[in-house]
This record gives sequence, C-alpha cells and structure tokens, in this order.
Amino acid sequence: MRTVLLSLVFLLCGSSAVWCLIQRHGCSFPGSPCKGKALDFIFVIDSSRSVRPHDYEKVKLFIRDMVQFLDVGENRTRVGLLQYGSLVQNEFFLNAFYSKEAVQEAVGQMEHLASGTMTGLALQFLREEAFSAAHGARSVELGVPRVAMVVTDGRPQDSVEEEAELTRQAGIEVFAVGVGRVDMATLRAIGSEPHSEHVFLVANFSQIDTLIALFNSTLCTEIDFCDLGDHGCEHDCVSTPDSYMCRCKEGFILRTDAKSCSSGAMDLMFVIDGSRSVGVDNFELVKQFVISLVGAIPRSTRAGLLQFSTTVQSEFTLGQHSSLSEVQRAVAATRYMGRGSRTGSALQHLVQHSFHQSRIGVSRTAVFLTDGRSQDDVSKWASLAKSTGIRIYAVGVAKALEEELRIMASPPEEKHLYYAQDFQHMEQIAEKLKSQFESCEGTRAACALLHLDSRSQKPSAHWVKVG
Repeated sequence: MRTVLLSLVFLLCGSSAVWCLIQRHGCSFPGSPCKGKALDFIFVIDSSRSVRPHDYEKVKLFIRDMVQFLDVGENRTRVGLLQYGSLVQNEFFLNAFYSKEAVQEAVGQMEHLASGTMTGLALQFLREEAFSAAHGARSVELGVPRVAMVVTDGRPQDSVEEEAELTRQAGIEVFAVGVGRVDMATLRAIGSEPHSEHVFLVANFSQIDTLIALFNSTLCTEIDFCDLGDHGCEHDCVSTPDSYMCRCKEGFILRTDAKSCSSGAMDLMFVIDGSRSVGVDNFELVKQFVISLVGAIPRSTRAGLLQFSTTVQSEFTLGQHSSLSEVQRAVAATRYMGRGSRTGSALQHLVQHSFHQSRIGVSRTAVFLTDGRSQDDVSKWASLAKSTGIRIYAVGVAKALEEELRIMASPPEEKHLYYAQDFQHMEQIAEKLKSQFESCEGTRAACALLHLDSRSQKPSAHWVKVG
C-alpha cells in the first residue's frame, strides 16, 4: 500500500517534490493533503465469491488509504460505500460520517458477501438511493460533483448497459476498474467518457495500485504539503504550490534551520557618524535610515543609539525606551554634532559601555554608519568587538574608506559589508539589512554590528553596492 500512497500523491500534484517529502517523513498523514473542490464520492465494490478473502482485505485497505487523502467533511467531500454480490448492501451513505476516521473505521468493519455479481443492480441502487438527497447527496444546484468508483473482478450476472447509461445521464461521473478476467466492453459501458481517463483493467488485486489513476486533477486541485507527515515546524506550517515553509508566531523569528523559532530578541545599538562631512541634510537621511530599520525589528528588541564626532555621545541606552515607537521618536529628536570623526573611539565606547547590561543569551547587534576616514585607529576595537560576539555590518557611504570597512565588517563580507554612493540610496541598504535581521537567530553570536561613518575611497567590485 505504501507504493499506492506514493504514486497517488505524485499523480495528484504532478511534482517530484511530493515524492521527496514523503520519502523524508514517511507515510503518516495526520491531515487532509488533498485540497480540492467538494465532492459526493461513493465507492461501489464487487463483493462476489470470486473475490478471494485476502484480496477483499486488499480492497478494504486501499479504500482506507485513499480516504486518508480526501478532504472529508460535511461541507467538503462526503464519502459513501456500497458493496454488492447477488444483492446490494449499503455500508454507509454520504450523510453517515463527516470525518475520515469514522469512514475508515466503517470500511474496516465491512464483511465479505461472497455471492453473485449483480453489477447492474448496484448501479441502479447507486443512482436511485445512494445519490439521493435523503441519503446526503447535495442538490445539483450547489454544483457539487457526484463521483463513483466501481471495482469489479468478473462478468456481471445482469445487464449493465441500460443502468450505466441512466447513471451517467443522472450526472454521475463513473470510474470503472476491472480486476482479472473482466469483459472490457462491460467496463466501457460502466465508465464515463473519455474512457482513457475513466476505465482501467489490472491483472490482479496485487496490482490494485492502478486505482490511483482514477484521481485526476478534477478530484484534487491542490495538495497541502503540511499534511504530508511530520513537517517539523516548531510553530506554523504554510503550504506552498510545490512544497511547504515554516513560519513563526508574532514576536518570534525563524532560525537558520528553517524549522525552529527563537524569541527574536536583540540588543541592538545604532552607531551613527555625526561628523561635519555628513552635513545637516544628510544627517536627517541617516536618522530616517535608522527609523526605518527600527520599524522592522522584533518587539522584543532593545535598541540604543550612539552618535560620534570628535567625541562620542550616548543619545539613549539599551532599554531606556520601552517601545520601538519611543525609540523612533528619540532618533528623530537627535541633534547633529557636526565636528570631527573618531570612529575608533565610538567602537571603544560600544564595547566597553553600550553592551554592559546586555541580556544573557540575547544577540548583541550594532548598526554603524560612516562616510569617510577615521581620525583614530579602528582595528583594535573592531577586533575586540567581534571577538566578544558582536557581529558587525559595516555600511559605507560616499567617500567611505574600504580598508576601514573591511576591518569592521564580520565575515562573510558579502553579508556584512555594504556601500551606497550617496545618502539618498541608503534605504536600499536598509531593505537588505531588514532581511538579515529577520534571519538572525536569538543567540549572542547570531546578529551583528553595523557601523555607519563618513569619508574615503572607491569600493571594490565585491561589495554589496547600491546606487
């Protein structure tokens, strides 16, 4: 039966991704992976004496496995089942069960009739009783398709042509499956057109997996990959057209394993250049850059702000403001210093003071912007910053010195070193950094330091360059 399940999902989705997912997770299907239109679906099973007991059990198992894929429910797919021998025996009507578990339990309780083969009588019962409104069939006006699967292994002992024609005229789509020495003319009389999609013959019940072909795209328009076994998502699983993805609840971020979630907490310091080379107008753009980034970080993040020039000025410390909106207002109120540029001193203050009260187990991150050469050494304190678990994203603007940015940026450079030709293009860098923050894990080593300053030379081609 495992082959049946694998093939069925592959057929319904038309994607090799399904096979990979099942191979990875096994064949435990807790939900309803088949998400198609609502159906009224009835199995019509030959229970004559020619069907041997062990083959009869194979049919029951196959039905239960297929039901597992259907989106069973009162307002979704309703399932009925009848079996026939010399007489027709209804096992359950369409309005008997509205959960797949109840349907599967009822299938398991079926008993072999072991009598004749009155296929025509079964079709009459299907049309007049099983698909009646009294027994749960929904009205034609609702547009719910009526579908039947007839499985037989021998020649009928009554006429089927007239009953089959009346059944099709009643708007019932019929799949006819023959097992063994079944007359193909009889199968064609039973099945709907086109026969290539509705009529099938297999050599024996061991090949019953051919029944998977009965489900074409009209029966299952999409598949919910989240229901194909254990997806492993810690919070929520989101099905996509050809796979699935994990999503974290509000206030959490997805870890790099793409399955587990962290609190998303960061202790985040913004370090902005307030030297005279930046200028008053561009300093306002720097503040908007910071405000934009603050709007994208998790609520659990604590943010602080340093401005440096000839001296270093703490605008506000980590945790000083209780909400991100307060942080944004404080950034907007920051006044431009407009003097020299001592980047090394800013790094020293960051390491020695800014993270002094950082939270245990929470990533330490700084955003540092520069537009030129520092008037003091940056290498010592940049190295100490990174060695203590601070990851550095270095952003240069205009005449920023590449050598200094390289010293500050954490590896790999392609993720931590950014350059904009002018201050008007910084928002593009902000968008890239937002995605970096979203992918950071909630550990000290996960996120980083970004430094923004103001002075020096043309960047080399491997920089992440905008503008």
